[in-house]
Amino acid sequence: MRRLRTGLAGLLAVLVGGTVGYMVFGYSALDAVYQTVITVTTVGFGEVHRFDPGEKVFTIFLILAGVGTAGYTFSVLVETLVEGHLTDEFKRRAMERQIAELRDHLILCGWGRVGRSIARQVRSTDMEVVVIDSQPDRISTVGGLALCGDATDEDVLRAAGIDRARALVTALNADADNLYVTLTARSMHPRLFIVARTASESAVSKLVQAGADRVVNPQDLGGTRMAALAVQPDVADFLDVVMHDGSLEFRLEQVDVPPESPMAGRTLREARVHAHTGALVLGLRHPGDEFRTNPSPETRVEGGDVLVVIGNSTQVSALRAMAEGRRAPS
Repeated sequence: MRRLRTGLAGLLAVLVGGTVGYMVFGYSALDAVYQTVITVTTVGFGEVHRFDPGEKVFTIFLILAGVGTAGYTFSVLVETLVEGHLTDEFKRRAMERQIAELRDHLILCGWGRVGRSIARQVRSTDMEVVVIDSQPDRISTVGGLALCGDATDEDVLRAAGIDRARALVTALNADADNLYVTLTARSMHPRLFIVARTASESAVSKLVQAGADRVVNPQDLGGTRMAALAVQPDVADFLDVVMHDGSLEFRLEQVDVPPESPMAGRTLREARVHAHTGALVLGLRHPGDEFRTNPSPETRVEGGDVLVVIGNSTQVSALRAMAEGRRAPS
């Protein structure tokens, strides 16, 4: 596309230069444009007026420049059409328009094995995912919204809609790359929730200092899961079903309590969460505190709290509606 734009720009410059040149020789604007076009295209209609020696010399140079530029532009155009570059460009533009309309989406940096697993889990929640990877062959396998580019580049992150995103996950192979992505993303969006991948314990503190809200070592998680399966396989299987499978009606969900929530300032008993919604509160966390697991009915709910609950979709939706002070969906 860059070569095609260069060729078209050169051809336009030749046409403008030829028109101006003939106007200097006394041609009208229309005659100058006409004479330039028939000269560059070599259609052989003949000159508008008889040429004097100066006009002949100018026309010779115009033919050489125009035919060469037109030939180059035409060959690039044919190559672009044959190789499908225009089709790819149209797809890219359409994808950019789709990304520009997204809100509260996830930006996923890195399309390796870890990135694919992350995307599969996130898409199951109906959250939109925009993938960034520097390898075109990987991008072609995404099957969704994706950008080919360097995730450490501000322009690439901006094109992915970082200013409108809810979260960013950087799952690149190198800790240094994840560190730079985290630092760049945090500087561009101070309130963005950032999850960073690491392969070493020594990088955890650096990633946190750079702005990561959570740092995850996939090897550690894999080891923890394997140990759980070995020691308590049924518990591990149950948690997998609740969190990811979707075959069980009940789900573990996170419910945020807005500052202006009617639940704020009331205890769980006073709010009658289970009586009104049927959902069970398994954990509660005040901003900046640790989670309280299995909170007692006398635990007070405050604005900004996060509740971890279990229930079916209707019960969780009813609890979200209660927290937000609106009518529960029927």
